[in-house]
Amino acid sequence: MQLLPEPVRRFAAWCAVILLAAGVGYVGIQVCVALRTAVVPVLLALLGAALLLPLHRWLVRVKMNRSVAAGLTCTAVLTVVGGAVYVVTVTLVDTWDQIVASLRRAVRVLADRFGAGGTSLEDLADDALDLLGRFGGTAASGVVTGIGFIAQALGMAVLALLLVFFFLRDSHRAAATLRSLVPRDPADAVEAMARRAFEGVEGFMRGTTVVALIDAVCITTGLLLLRVPGALGLGAIVFIGAYVPYVGAFVSGAAAVLVALADRGFAVALWVLGVVLVVQLLEGNVFQPMVQSRTVRIHPALVLVALTAGASVAGIVGVLLAVPVTAAAFGVAHELRTRYGPSAAGVSADP
Repeated sequence: MQLLPEPVRRFAAWCAVILLAAGVGYVGIQVCVALRTAVVPVLLALLGAALLLPLHRWLVRVKMNRSVAAGLTCTAVLTVVGGAVYVVTVTLVDTWDQIVASLRRAVRVLADRFGAGGTSLEDLADDALDLLGRFGGTAASGVVTGIGFIAQALGMAVLALLLVFFFLRDSHRAAATLRSLVPRDPADAVEAMARRAFEGVEGFMRGTTVVALIDAVCITTGLLLLRVPGALGLGAIVFIGAYVPYVGAFVSGAAAVLVALADRGFAVALWVLGVVLVVQLLEGNVFQPMVQSRTVRIHPALVLVALTAGASVAGIVGVLLAVPVTAAAFGVAHELRTRYGPSAAGVSADP
């Protein structure tokens, strides 16, 4: 190695470090994929705990027992989520035939507008709906597999809820537990990095929830004023979609515009498109900067890369977890830069 120039040796050392880190990361990802039925509930529980911890802290500050406070917090979550699922389900069941018919008419209206009536675009709509019907029949024939999947999903949801309860109840012991698992010398650094990571996730979840609620209320109000069918269901889709940056907003906005186009015509569809665009512009330039000004801010390009990587690794679960994991990584990187960066070294070297 001494025969090689210094830049080549440094390059080789960096290549070895990158390959080692990539290998460890790949093995870790494969282990998580193999144990996904246990890993996914843990990650979802961490996200839930990050979102609900302020409420639990407030209940504890008013002299409530920690276990009771955690139980009430989880009960509140079940009530809110159950109510939202009930509203969305009832709305979609009541308007499903209308929405499907509206989408069929929307494609035909577009075909007529662009001179493609009776051609491939209209046939594509009919074929898509026929495919949907055949898929429903195939799904019914494979009901055993479907029941197994639903049972697995429910089991993971119950496990995640139980973990949220324990994470909230024992949150005051997290630092001591973490310090007991690592050697004494790096314990302070590990605890600081863990705190930074959790603060990043907590800030992301809190800010995203507030922004999602604002978006859903504004868009639902616009849809109700414009008398678009299924406004409450579409508003719920907007709220849920806000947790998937960019992709969720595009999908929920496109669904609202299509339904409005089918039932209310081009004029109302343009109004709906205007409402969605205005709300998204306000979100990007007003709501998010105001709500998340004190949390981890991630560049949009990095968010898109994280979403793509998450989808390729773990599908829809990876998409949901990609940005929170990136926020946690940013928190860890910030702590490392603060502790071991050039500025920290210069400060420590001063007398």
